[in-house]
Amino acid sequence: MHRLPSQTAVTRFRLASLLLLAACVSALSAVGVLGYSMYEQDKFLMIIGVALLCTTLILVIFQLLVASRARCPLCLTPALASKGCSKHRSARRLLGSYRFRVAASILANGHFRCPYCGEPTAIEVRPRRAHEA
Repeated sequence: MHRLPSQTAVTRFRLASLLLLAACVSALSAVGVLGYSMYEQDKFLMIIGVALLCTTLILVIFQLLVASRARCPLCLTPALASKGCSKHRSARRLLGSYRFRVAASILANGHFRCPYCGEPTAIEVRPRRAHEA
């Protein structure tokens, strides 16, 4: 199992995973609030729904920025960013998305399997070797 090169990389993966799931929850909440506000014809709820949509947009942009730097240590492909690359033959989806699978695995298990190269990676810093003099 591969490990990440630095604590910064670990933080990037965890933050990108958290932002991806938060953006999905925010988007679903916004759609629900907007639908309910149209049903009730409540302008205040409509404003809250639009604010949730704006929050979702900000979360998505921030997630894309963080996820573009969170790269698999083996293939160097951003595992949490949407790429047009071919996926590994054993890559699986969660709720129709490869990124959700990676994000859920990082947050729940502390490791993930890269959807592009198929190699497992632990969300921990690799041990440093002592220099031989």
